[in-house]
Amino acid sequence: MENRIKRMKNDVYLTSFAAVGGKKEGEGPIGNKFDYIDTSDQFGKDKWEQSEAESQALALNFALNKRKMDPKELGVMLAGDLINQCASSGYGLLNFDAPFLGIFGACSTSAEGLLLAALLLDSGHFQKAAVVSSSHFCSAERQFRSPVEYGGQRPPTAQWTVTGAGAFILERETSAPVTVSEVVVGKTTDCGIDDPNNMGAAMAPAALDTLQTYFTESHTAPTDFDMILTGDLGYEGSSILLELGKSTGLDLSQNHFDCGLKIFDRKKQDVHAGGSGCGCAASVLSCEILPKMVSGELHDVLFLATGALMSADAVKQGLCIPSIAHLVHLKRV
Repeated sequence: MENRIKRMKNDVYLTSFAAVGGKKEGEGPIGNKFDYIDTSDQFGKDKWEQSEAESQALALNFALNKRKMDPKELGVMLAGDLINQCASSGYGLLNFDAPFLGIFGACSTSAEGLLLAALLLDSGHFQKAAVVSSSHFCSAERQFRSPVEYGGQRPPTAQWTVTGAGAFILERETSAPVTVSEVVVGKTTDCGIDDPNNMGAAMAPAALDTLQTYFTESHTAPTDFDMILTGDLGYEGSSILLELGKSTGLDLSQNHFDCGLKIFDRKKQDVHAGGSGCGCAASVLSCEILPKMVSGELHDVLFLATGALMSADAVKQGLCIPSIAHLVHLKRV
């Protein structure tokens, strides 16, 4: 069988990154590290879906401005979200004068975008690329559950969709402290979980499969890395991942962290099992992890974003939730 680890043959650098968030995100443990917080959650728009689209535009503008880069310099933009047909990405990046690829990986979209961009740059077909992903609590509630005004009750295993967006600039012929070293494209898994309020349980086996593949093929162990960062398993999924790993001889307890647990304070904020959504992992990576890599506090990080590949109709039909986990190995040079 062909190895699933794909190593970059050329240096692919993460040269700029930015994140914007909403009120709840601003009140969380890393709220002061966002590039911009909108306490109204509206980002200047009247409709929630339009608000999410605008958050993508803001995040990408922040990332481009940090790099002093014109959108026309981008060879390609890859972006995704949770809304039908990735509408937030299509509308949000409409006015950027660059080629566009819409992608969907649910909460794994940021990792999917980073690995695809890295592979495209490594191939030499593009020199500069942008990756953007977003989610919005209210737009996601409207699509997947019920109108926000309904005030439906949530079980303890439910996660809170992050209102926010993360954007990344990747370049090939340049120099920066952080590179994408290698990637692993995940496999779809289905372990029989059909509860949309327990996505952590559905996604944990996918995370384990990808991690086991990586450690086996790379001949490494979890302790060889500064951090193994999943997103977004939340409290429930993270606990299951650690137990599943332990049962197979894989001890992840030393340095595993989850974006869904980093972005909110579960003791002080009513988020039940933690955060989720395309904007969660993207935001945490952008405003918490990458700055630590640039400063030298972190050197070797496995970023593993997970996604529940369900739709609103699939849930109504009682189908199980297939899940995926994509891995991006980030190294400081």
